[in-house]
Amino acid sequence: MTKQELRNIYKQKRLAISPIDKLKADDFLLIRFQQLFFDSIQVLLTYWPIEEMAEPNTMLFSGYLRHTIPGLQIAYPVTNFEANYIKAIAINEDTVYTTGLKNLTEPTDGILISPETIDLVFVPMIICDKEGYRVGYGKGFYDRFLAQCRPDIIKIGFSYFEPVEKIDDLHAFDVPLNYCITPENIYEF
Repeated sequence: MTKQELRNIYKQKRLAISPIDKLKADDFLLIRFQQLFFDSIQVLLTYWPIEEMAEPNTMLFSGYLRHTIPGLQIAYPVTNFEANYIKAIAINEDTVYTTGLKNLTEPTDGILISPETIDLVFVPMIICDKEGYRVGYGKGFYDRFLAQCRPDIIKIGFSYFEPVEKIDDLHAFDVPLNYCITPENIYEF
C-alpha cells in the first residue's frame, strides 16, 4: 500500500482506540521501551504528542529517560511550515510552550541544538514497515532533519500497531527507524 493509503487506514484505527485501551497500550509501550539500554545518550529530541491524533504518550518515555540518565538534555522540535523544516530547541523546567498550527505544542524560545549533537530521536509516525520505513504525516520534516544528524543517531518510533509488510512508495530521502516499539514487540532494523 502507499503511504497515503496507510496513513488513512491507521489514523482511523488509532482514533478508534478507546481512552482506557490507549492508556494500557501506552503502559505496554513504556515497558517495552524500558527493555532497551541507553548508556551513551546525552541529548534527546522528543515531541509533544497531539491528543487529537491519539499519538502515543511520549511524555512517559522522555520522563523515564530523564530519571535514569543524569544530565540528559531534552529538546523539542519547532516547526517552520513556510520553509518546511524543523529545528531542535533545548527545554528546561522554565520552558514556556505554545500550541499553534496543526495543534503542535512547541517551546516558545530556547537554545538551538545542533542536529549533530543529538543522540536519540523519538520520531512521530503512524505506521512503519518491516524495513523500518515509516508513514508520518506527509511533509517530510523529520526525514530532512534526520539527514542532518550523525549516522549513528538512534531513531525510535512508537506505534500501537505491528509493522506492515511493505510501503510501496518510498522515496530516496526516506530515513528508516532503528527501532519501532509496539505494545507487543520491539522491532530492530
